[in-house]
Amino acid sequence: MRRREFVELAAGAVGAATLSGCAAFVVTPVTPVNGEIRLPLRNYPQLEEPGGYVKLRPAGAQSMIYVVAAGPRRYAALSSVCTHLQCTVNVEGRQIRCPCHGSTFDREGNVLQGPATQPLARYATSVTAGGELVIRYVQAR
Repeated sequence: MRRREFVELAAGAVGAATLSGCAAFVVTPVTPVNGEIRLPLRNYPQLEEPGGYVKLRPAGAQSMIYVVAAGPRRYAALSSVCTHLQCTVNVEGRQIRCPCHGSTFDREGNVLQGPATQPLARYATSVTAGGELVIRYVQAR
């Protein structure tokens, strides 16, 4: 292999690795229809990976929703708003953390460490036979 080919190949590999890391910063705008958000799972390969997640911003909403892969064809759709003092939480590996006061949640939204005492708001999810993730956006629980 010539040096130029090697440099081009190496640069492409570094670029691809960087872009996949940047996926965590991407927020996907979505428009709920009749109280539902529908995501064709084939368009979100990160949800097929253990620990994968996507950030959604519903039209007109001030906060985001994290959709977290919780297992094979099992997903949690969680509010990004901490239940302690309404700071925006971040997905960090196997946990969700609040940068303001240190509350920690599991990937299902349950409190692992306070000061928060309530779980993150959760939206019901289901997967259709056609491979579409349906999030019932109007009924947080």
